[in-house]
Formats: sequence, C-alpha cells, structure tokens
Amino acid sequence: MKKSKSILILSCLAGALFFTNSCSDFLNPENLSSISEAQQFDSTADTFAALVGVYSQLGGDDGYGQRLSLIIPQSGDDFRTSGSYNCNDRRGVATFGACATNTELNNPFGKLYTGIERANLVIKNIPLSPVYQSGTTDDKKLMDRYLGEALTLRAQYYYELIRNWGDVPFYLVPASDVPDQNVPKTDRDIIYDQMIDDLAKAATLVPWRSEGGTTSNRISKGFVKGLRARIALARAGYSLRRNPQVMAQGSNPQKYYQIAFDECKDIMNHAGEHSLNPSYENVFRALHTNAQDATNEVIFSVGAFGGGTRTDSKIGYYNGLKHHDNSNWKGGGGINALPTYFYEFTKYDLRRDMNVGIFTVNAANQAELVAANSFTDSKYRKSWTSITGPSQTLAVDWPLLRVSDVMLMFAEADNELHGAPSADAINAVKAVRNRAYTGNLTQVGTIPTDKVGFFNYIVKERMLELGSEGIRKYDLIRWNLLATKIAETKQKLTDFINGVGAYANVPLDIYYKVSAFDPTKTAQQNITTIDVFTNTGVAKADVFYLPSQSTTIPTGYKKIAWRSGVLPTYVNDPSAGYAQYFQVNKRELLPIYFEFIQNNPALTQDYGY
Repeated sequence: MKKSKSILILSCLAGALFFTNSCSDFLNPENLSSISEAQQFDSTADTFAALVGVYSQLGGDDGYGQRLSLIIPQSGDDFRTSGSYNCNDRRGVATFGACATNTELNNPFGKLYTGIERANLVIKNIPLSPVYQSGTTDDKKLMDRYLGEALTLRAQYYYELIRNWGDVPFYLVPASDVPDQNVPKTDRDIIYDQMIDDLAKAATLVPWRSEGGTTSNRISKGFVKGLRARIALARAGYSLRRNPQVMAQGSNPQKYYQIAFDECKDIMNHAGEHSLNPSYENVFRALHTNAQDATNEVIFSVGAFGGGTRTDSKIGYYNGLKHHDNSNWKGGGGINALPTYFYEFTKYDLRRDMNVGIFTVNAANQAELVAANSFTDSKYRKSWTSITGPSQTLAVDWPLLRVSDVMLMFAEADNELHGAPSADAINAVKAVRNRAYTGNLTQVGTIPTDKVGFFNYIVKERMLELGSEGIRKYDLIRWNLLATKIAETKQKLTDFINGVGAYANVPLDIYYKVSAFDPTKTAQQNITTIDVFTNTGVAKADVFYLPSQSTTIPTGYKKIAWRSGVLPTYVNDPSAGYAQYFQVNKRELLPIYFEFIQNNPALTQDYGY
C-alpha cells in the first residue's frame, strides 16, 4: 500500500466508529494493516500529514464553518435564528424544539467523532514511531508538538460534544483497538477530567506562538491553556444530568476555578504573545482576510479555504449583515439580534454597532434601516471580504478563543476563588470595557467589588463582548442561568413591545433617508452616515433612545417600524416565538440523531427526548 493511500484511509477511519457516507466513497475493500499504519508515522512529514487530517475536522459546513459556529449555539438572550419553527431544521434548534430527526445534528455529531478517531490514531502512533524513539532531538521535539496538538484537538472535539449532548461515548484509542465499539455513555465529568489532564500534558509540548512561528490557525500554547481554562469552568459549573435529570453543579468546583485562574493568568502574563487589540472592529476585520490581527488577540481560529463545503465557511453569508440578493454582496441575515440586545449596550459602547446590524444593504448598494424585528448580527459581513456576487463560501475564519474571553474567564475564576474580585480581576474587566468605550472613558461606569455584584457584571459583560461568537448559550448553561435569562428576555421583549420600563423612550418608528454604504467605513460610521430625522436640538445619536420624532412622515424621509415592528408573536407563538419550546431540565441539551441510537444498542437518548 502506498503512503498516499494510507493517509487517505487514516483520515476516513472514523467510519468504523459512526458510519458516515463522507468516507465510504474513498475506502476500498483493502484493510489498513499494522504495517501501513506504522508507515504513516515513520517520518515527521507523514506524521504532520496525519495531524492535518485531525485539524481538517474543525472546518466545513458541519464544523465551525456553519453548524457548530452559527446554528447549534442558538439561542441565548442575545440572538435567535431567523424564520419560522420546524423541529427538523435550524429553527428547531434555536427554539429549543429540535427533534431527534433534525438533520442539522447528525453530521456535526459524526464529524466530531471523526476528529476524535483521527486524533486517537495520532496520539497512539507518535510514541510508537521510530522517529520519536530514536530520531534526532529536533525531530522528537517536533513529534512532541504534534502529539500536544492532537491531544488539544481531541479535547476540543469532546468539549463540543459534551456542551451540546451531555454524556457521550468515550474513546481514547482508535476504533481498531476497541473490542466492542457499541459502548454506552460516559459521565461528562470523567471525560472533562481526562481532557484537563491531557491539556496539562499538551501545554508542556506545544510552543507559544512566537516560539513556534504559529499563526492563529494553528494551535499554540496559549490556546492549550485557554481551552483548559474553558473546560475547567465548564467542569466547575452546572449541566443537565441524566440521573436525576436536573441541572447540577460539578463536584469540587474550587479545584477547577483554580485551574482556570492559573491558566488564564499565565496567558495574560505573556502579553507579548497575545494581547487586546486597541480596535475591537479590527479583530474581526482580520478574520475576513485570513490575516493576523495586530496584537494576536485571536489566539486560535478555524481557518477557512478552498471554496468547498468541507474546508470553507459560510460565515458572513449565512449570518451577518444582510445584503440584498441584487446588491454587490448577496448574503447575510440568517441570524437575528433580539431588539432588546441592542439596548443592552449604551450609545457610547463601540461594540453595539459591531454586534447588532440595524441596517441592510439594498439592491442599489445603499444603507437602509430595518425594523427592530429584523436586526442581525453584524460582526461578519460579506462586504468586508473581497468576494462579490452569489458565492456562499467566503473563507472567513471562526475565532475559537480571544484574549478578552481569557481576561473575563480570569476575572470570573478570581471572584469565585476569593469571595470577591481582586484588583487584578477588576483591572482585567476594566481593560476590556475601556476598549469598548475608547474616546468615552468617562462613560465606562463603576465595576462592583462584591462577589454577587461582580459576578452579575461579568454575566453582562460577556454578553456584550462575545456576542455572536457561539458562546452565550453555553455560558448561561454553566451558570445555570439559561431558564432565568430566557424568562427575563421574554419579559424584556414584552416591555419593549409595550414601551414600558427600560423601553419607555424607545421610538415606535424612525424616519430616515436611504444613504450611501461604504464598507471601508467603520461600523459606527456606517450608522452615523445614515440620515435620520430628528427635531431641532436632538442629536442623531439619541434618536434610538427618544420617542418618535414625528407623527407623520417628514418630507423626503421614509418610515421604518422600530418598536412597532415587534409584535407579541415575536415572544410567544408556536411558529415565531423566541425560545418557544424551552423546557428547564430537558432542553439545555440536544437530542442525539436517531440513527446513532439505532446503530448503537448501548447508546441511550436521555434528557426527556
């Protein structure tokens, strides 16, 4: 068997674990022998080729190119999927009403296990390799690096499985070494503990960004440590258990808060490797061009390339700012920002216009305001790429970890460990918030210094900072706040519709003129250049926070339904209602696709599905 054939079969072996059509077309009746498996790892170059196969499971439509990044993470108290409920598609996921036959779920589940199988092959074979056992010091160091990366990728894949499906089958060796592949679920805490141990080992093997000449598309020590912190916080937090079927906190949480604290602090102490970019917007602009942001704030991102459904991404086409089909940039609009999310930001917060798209690009490439029920996420914009026309794959990278996330995790862990935030924790949050208020630092406000107040501040700050990054729902689950925040958001939406409480001065309608759209302008400039009607003495920036400026349409202006665009059906309706089918102690997790249950007699559905 030639090595090229061996590489191909190694990359498809996960079909032995969960049968997938994606590999069946490439396999022939020839079996992978122990000789060919060993041959795959007899040089650093061939080992790296196998490692690339592990990385490859991150991308594509079924990975972080669409489903794992944009569809499965919905909904939180910030965004929802657009469109009407169907239990068998993306809307079923976002409304917490997904069926076990939902086809958005099967391929991501199988893809994650394919990644695990490929990682297991690398992890098993590197120590057995003659290069590792008797090669040069440099070769062994390189093989150690590959081993650390494979351990980290396996941890990421298991983390993604657990946060969506809870307890899952657990494999630490390749399928060929498992006597009975129909294994039952393993408790998530056991899996988490193993991944935390694996990542501690990986951190000794993988170099820092500068030491390894690493771009954000390749794992460096910063991501290993950041992922270990993230998993530790998940282990310390709440999750939906099987028996009894309730939300319960993990055992010995202080141990895991300490791990998160230590790992985040170490990343922060290496500011020369990764630090806050002075520009929040430029962090995301760089992702649209596969470039490094100026300060390497993005610690690790999933690279997108090639234009195909297996390697590229639909980020900015499926989601993001809406561009009319006949504009230069067709795409966007698949995810809606809740109108109340816009009002979680103050007018001084530069993140508001990055996270919430309140306008659309029309067929004439001009900016038009949209009704409040049609806001979108807008960190991702097809018009920020060089791609025009109907293309759906835009090669936009997906950020899995940023420095600001690390700083907020550090502050959270510090608060839990010490019963109140230390000066370092407060300063970490302040640095994130100061960036958001660049030019308006007097509006930052006071950060609480008591434990409860600081925790609540972190809960909101993570919502503002990490919007549309596929994190919010999982944060709310590990804090056991998902049910609470869904109920709170429904009440906020009701208040918004009725124009009471915090929304008493939100205008029913806004009057505007169609304005030029220039994608080279900043997100804030895109908003300020839209001509909105105001009465004498009223600043344009205040129009979103004051009652309607007129009862009739002013000459030359168009009316857009602002608050009046949101109807009661937006909150409670079998088809259109926000989080309509959420049930506490059940819908915090997704069902496993029915075919996986049928194919593994030891695998149970659980969680009330």
